[in-house]
Amino acid sequence: MKIVRAEVMGMCFGVRDALKIIQKIADPQSVTIHGQLVHNETVLVQLDASGFAMTDESSRQEVPETPVVLITAHGVSDRERSRLADAGKRIVDTTCPLVTRVHQAALNLQKQGYFVVLIGRRGHVEVQGIIEDLERFDVVSTEDEVKRYPADRLGIICQTTAPARTVERIREAIARHNPDAEIRFVDTVCLPTKEHQRSLERLIEQVDAMVVVGGSNSNNTRELAKLCQERGIPSIHVQGPNDLDPEWLSRFENVGLTAGTSTLDSTIDEVHQAMLQMTVNVEA
Repeated sequence: MKIVRAEVMGMCFGVRDALKIIQKIADPQSVTIHGQLVHNETVLVQLDASGFAMTDESSRQEVPETPVVLITAHGVSDRERSRLADAGKRIVDTTCPLVTRVHQAALNLQKQGYFVVLIGRRGHVEVQGIIEDLERFDVVSTEDEVKRYPADRLGIICQTTAPARTVERIREAIARHNPDAEIRFVDTVCLPTKEHQRSLERLIEQVDAMVVVGGSNSNNTRELAKLCQERGIPSIHVQGPNDLDPEWLSRFENVGLTAGTSTLDSTIDEVHQAMLQMTVNVEA
């Protein structure tokens, strides 16, 4: 079995910056991470072992007890930020600047009188943070969810990890359903997401199957696995080397390796080494 690594894969600068900030915190027990710092189970276990408290993303309406609250790379709404400040919390902000850009785009469109359509996964913490500051909006994840909107002006933005092919299909559907509306599109898909997707597209042409490494609830990792499925290439989504299936891998001669934007370099290397060892075992 030959293993081919994607040219672009693994951790983006936003995640790396968030990890650098949290590593400098001297007293973890005084800090509550307001959600999951990144959608990566390995990182979350490490943070828990270091003494950080973490708010479940489904129950962030409760104000943390610690004096310091850390905003994750996925960001929060201005409304939530003010609520925490009013409660007397000191805020450490690790919001990715590309997520901040989506917030700004959404608020600018709303200020200009546009009904905001956000292309993204409903319920995702990044999406939730954006829409909490909006008055008139819709969230759509597929073209089937698009409808005719009660507005003459529509402003379209995207979750940072939305795949380009999905964005294009939804934009076309919005135009079809709202032929008389003025439509403005602001492309807020982040460059790391685009580069990961493009790199995977190139890699798919070279291999028979794909191993995708990343957290189970990482949106961009799941989108990489989904792209493999759409292209008809067998794939397996793993969080680490223990999730690999030697019997499944043994069926293929050329296997690609890629990873989501919140995946540690060390995890990618561990998966790669495990795949190499499986190759040795098969040949033996």
